[in-house]
Amino acid sequence: MSQEIRWNTRYTDAGDEYLFGTEPNRFLAHRAELLRNGRTAVSVADGEGRNSVWLAEQGLEVTAVEISPVAVEKARRLAAGRKLDIRFLLADMLAPDWPPEDMHNAFDWVIGVFIQFVGAEERARQFAAMKQLARPGGRILLHGYTPKQLDYRTGGPPTLENLYTREILLDAFAGWEIEELVDYEDDIAEGMGHKGRSALIGLVARKP
Repeated sequence: MSQEIRWNTRYTDAGDEYLFGTEPNRFLAHRAELLRNGRTAVSVADGEGRNSVWLAEQGLEVTAVEISPVAVEKARRLAAGRKLDIRFLLADMLAPDWPPEDMHNAFDWVIGVFIQFVGAEERARQFAAMKQLARPGGRILLHGYTPKQLDYRTGGPPTLENLYTREILLDAFAGWEIEELVDYEDDIAEGMGHKGRSALIGLVARKP
């Protein structure tokens, strides 16, 4: 099953509800002050808009990238309801020709929240695309699950190779300035999709 079909199905099955809620990811929201060190942001695999909408509310100029047209439509409704202007792009961030040239080195912030729908090989492609999006001196903020999440099963992928460890992220962003790398546990409530005790990891890395 393609990623587009898979996610269209999940977002459609949620009906009028938002699968992961409409509030921003907590790791992201707790770095609101840091995000003011920038003007532009792109949220990849943005889903139904909870994070891109929040970023726009912080005064950033936001682009949201998502593969599912069902999710993009719900994100547009969420943004319109809050009278926010966000550039929504329907695109596959894993496509070999993505990102387009005009998005290279374009963003102060590149946001990836719970984008662990790929294994090691495609993750390298995913991270390479995110690195291309960040301008020199720009930052990537990444948030996801660690392997211990398989014990909790409160959200995230059921596949070990999709999950992050400190070693994976340190290796992936070697040569970048690691401003923050923290693994921890927390109780989260993000709609129907993420609910309960969770094993988490967050990264903020700055491009040379």
